Amino acid sequence: MALFVAAILDHPAIATVDFGRDADTPPHHPTLVRLLEWLSDTAYDADDECAAISERHVSEGFFQEDREMRAFRDLRPAIFSAVHALLGHDNTDVHDAALVAAIPLAEHPAITAHRAELADHVRCLLATSTDRHNRDRVLDAMKAWGHDITDLENADDIAARQRYARLKAERESWWAADGTGGYSEDPPF
Repeated sequence: MALFVAAILDHPAIATVDFGRDADTPPHHPTLVRLLEWLSDTAYDADDECAAISERHVSEGFFQEDREMRAFRDLRPAIFSAVHALLGHDNTDVHDAALVAAIPLAEHPAITAHRAELADHVRCLLATSTDRHNRDRVLDAMKAWGHDITDLENADDIAARQRYARLKAERESWWAADGTGGYSEDPPF
């Protein structure tokens, strides 16, 4: 499926159609953006971190899923090629969606050489976008790639990072207490 989606990204009909909208509502995202978002989500679900988690927890029930993940991971260079072509797109939403999709694909050893170019695109996105999801994804990538993100973050990014860290600490604290949340007795439910 991912190869099919990648193959149709440059089809002219895809850029002009919004299959997800009815006649009474304005388009929120063109189909091209939606397809790029799907590729992005799929690529993040098969990134190095998810693959490592899957490898640690392989059991009989995960075998099929892991095989599919490995197959997707092997296809990353072909998918990246299709996504990469959209990094120069005039539509900011398309450009940003292509960038966010390209980032997890760039973990593949054959694509890591493109990270410097992607970092330039990241800087452009961070200079213009307020989309929290996109900003978090590209900032995480820059940090993972060894870039100092101090000058790239704005006040909202710092606040979001601090909030995520606080929530993570609370979740870890809850799990450390055996998932009871520190109750002195079992809850009544």
